[in-house]
Amino acid sequence: MARVLLGVTGGIAAYRAIELARGLTQAGHGVRVLMTPTAERFVGRASFEGIVGAPVLVDEFERDPLGGRFPGERPGDFDPISHLELSARADAYLVAPASANTIAKLAAGLCDSMLTTSFVACRAPRAVAPAMNDRMLRDPATEANLATLADRGVRVIPPDEGPLASRGERGAGRLPSPERLLAEIEAMLPPAPGPWDGLRVVVTAGGTREPIDPVRFIGNRSSGRMGLALAERAAARGAEVVVIAANVSLPSPSRVRRIDVESTEEMAAAVAAELPAADILLMAAAVADFRPEARAEAKLERAGGELQLRLAATEDIVAAAAGARRPGQTIVGFAAEHGAEAIERAARKLERKGLDAVVFNDVSRPEIGFDSERNEVTILEPGGRHEVPLAPKEEVADAILDRVEALRAAQTAKSG
Repeated sequence: MARVLLGVTGGIAAYRAIELARGLTQAGHGVRVLMTPTAERFVGRASFEGIVGAPVLVDEFERDPLGGRFPGERPGDFDPISHLELSARADAYLVAPASANTIAKLAAGLCDSMLTTSFVACRAPRAVAPAMNDRMLRDPATEANLATLADRGVRVIPPDEGPLASRGERGAGRLPSPERLLAEIEAMLPPAPGPWDGLRVVVTAGGTREPIDPVRFIGNRSSGRMGLALAERAAARGAEVVVIAANVSLPSPSRVRRIDVESTEEMAAAVAAELPAADILLMAAAVADFRPEARAEAKLERAGGELQLRLAATEDIVAAAAGARRPGQTIVGFAAEHGAEAIERAARKLERKGLDAVVFNDVSRPEIGFDSERNEVTILEPGGRHEVPLAPKEEVADAILDRVEALRAAQTAKSG
């Protein structure tokens, strides 16, 4: 696996880097941790050393007992210059958390610690994950320093929003989860061979919005989590993935190209443009079935206390895609149904629209409804049904992709 340098700077989020180091090690990567002197005031070296199985370095003049090697490598027969050897052997370098102070130093090219010196010397892919109070993050100096690093090819991983270290404060500046940071690091590495190498996959995610006037719209509560999980897992299998995201506020998975749309018309155009080159289309978005027949150009006034809308049907994107498909393409629809005979309606959709499969889930159940992190689905195919029990959406996505793989294998065997 890869050799990863993990830089830890001074900030309350330094404790979360311990879990990141654990995740990297469990994923099979060799990890060396470099800390700034201030970082040691928040977390000790021993915590990292026990997890990664290698000494932590702080000062560029201290001797590295491993001689610039990573865990699992045989030490060399001489003592190299540590910051040069480690940076030369690294496959990726991530600074997480990256404080405003260290970001400023990296942008200016200052070398006053093992972390900063190694960062400047490193020619492997590099990234920083800013973590600080939102006022510090929004300061023009910090924004300019991050822009400078980005212009130099350094990946800047946007922080999350939520409660901050200062009591009662909320905003942008939280260090992303260890899982997200692990995915970011692995996206920086050359892709390993996967079973879907060479396949092109289009995934739709989120929910379309049909404008009533410049302010109001008809929409739904779909968050896009299921579609993004499908995109992430397809990319992990080696596919070239594009996600067409309708009003999705969640960050995109690594190694995935994203097209943002708002309305059903915009999504239909994006799908039509991407479909000819695609091998697989996964229509996970919740597409509005109706739109206002006429859109008001100005905000409608609440004059008589009543508003009547005349609705027109939107384009059936998945049916149009199935009708335009070329040989060898696999098209999967999704049916978020509610109430009696929900699964029967999904089954009729499979037959009526000529799809290879339909993924049905019952959105009347709050634990698997819109914006839930878990799902339970039934995959309907012309040859039968496959139940996927309640699980995180990433696991459900893998189960869906396994069925897609089986369908494609059956199609290949039939045509051959």
